[in-house]
Amino acid sequence: MSADPPPDRCQYRDICSVDDLGHPVALPRPPRRIVSLVPSLTEALAVTVPERLVGATDWCTHPAGLDVARVRGTKNPDRAAIEALAPDLVVCNREENRRLDVDRLRAAGVPVWVTVIESVDEALASMRRLSAEALGVGEPAWLTAAAAEWARPVPAPPLRCAVPVWRDPWMVVGPRTFTGDVLARLGLVNVFVAGEDRYPHVAVDDVLAARPDVVLLPDEPYPFTADDGPEALPGVRSVLVSGRALTWYGPSLTTARADLLTALGPR
Repeated sequence: MSADPPPDRCQYRDICSVDDLGHPVALPRPPRRIVSLVPSLTEALAVTVPERLVGATDWCTHPAGLDVARVRGTKNPDRAAIEALAPDLVVCNREENRRLDVDRLRAAGVPVWVTVIESVDEALASMRRLSAEALGVGEPAWLTAAAAEWARPVPAPPLRCAVPVWRDPWMVVGPRTFTGDVLARLGLVNVFVAGEDRYPHVAVDDVLAARPDVVLLPDEPYPFTADDGPEALPGVRSVLVSGRALTWYGPSLTTARADLLTALGPR
């Protein structure tokens, strides 16, 4: 979803906030019925204001046992189902969701809050704004704990890495991504950080030619396993990791750093 130019600020600040894109969101009172169209945001809302979350996508798997209405996927949400839930706020993300769906929900009179997250610092700041300005609650304990975890020193020595997120065709993490910033904070140097494409298509030979010290294989969006992924990269150390730890920016941030460093093992 492309960024909008900054619109005019709301005339009445007591009933209107602005989301991460600077778009005005009319909130005369803290929202009581919220639909989330992003798994990370769903988990954050379910932990922070569980009584307010009424809808989520089919891909929203955390917390376990989440019992809310399902509104299909991040790229193909069921807008009729969303409107039927009568939400006073829908929460989206610029990368995960389509601008078309955001525009159509807004045209139907549904307030939509769009987050923009391409780094750990942006994740922390965005979650603080969402909690304070949209939800009307203080900073949740999980967010304070996550900020402390990611303020720790960067481990050394650095390791060159590649992170496939899909195969057939192969795609890897490129520049200007949340995952890329997570890698840097773990002391990992992404061998595909150059270029314009945030998730470039590559050949297996490109990965091997880049000579990474380690290849991280997450279990989402492509479900890499011990039998599906490492065999395509002979001679390179492959490490299976949690996709949630590597790509989510909600409460998982409190444990993601330690989990990923444990998976990487001693240097």
